[in-house]
Amino acid sequence: MTVSTVNTSHSLAVGPAGRAMAQPMEDSLVEALQQHLTMERQASAMYFAFAIWFSERELGGFSNFFKNESTSEQQHASGFADYLIARGQTVLLESIDAPRQNWNSPEEIMEASFLMESEVTTSLQQLYATAERVSDVRTTVFLDPLVENQVTSENEFAYLVGRVRYSQNQAAAMLIIDNELREGQHSPPKLA
Repeated sequence: MTVSTVNTSHSLAVGPAGRAMAQPMEDSLVEALQQHLTMERQASAMYFAFAIWFSERELGGFSNFFKNESTSEQQHASGFADYLIARGQTVLLESIDAPRQNWNSPEEIMEASFLMESEVTTSLQQLYATAERVSDVRTTVFLDPLVENQVTSENEFAYLVGRVRYSQNQAAAMLIIDNELREGQHSPPKLA
């Protein structure tokens, strides 16, 4: 058996870590992707702090819901890391801040959660705009399902904010919501 080699007139493009890459990435896009990865890690830490807060108050459904949200945000961060690696980039893990742990009410936590989801959506939209500006179609394709999922998350958190507000912090109502969350019921009703 003979082994043949292909002789090419150009050299293989490689990223900062020496990994082969098909298309270089603009520095501004890489930086924005890195920042978003950090944002997802920060959201994971915040949701874990929420899970602890609710667990300390014997609201296991809320606690489990936020523990799952924490895991989901960590998975999102991992997806961004995988994407950067696939594109030949080096993943830089930046420091994240200790999350706030003192809250006055479940309503305050739910509102903070909704605002955090809104900020993540804004970050994804800015990433998308950056990718379009530098004509990086690979990145827009990567971001498409993430933007759609983020809109769904915002809708679910808006629903939960409304439910918790409506309960007016009454124990019986909060226990009903807690039980619904324990059973995985956190999606708003559909009219269609």
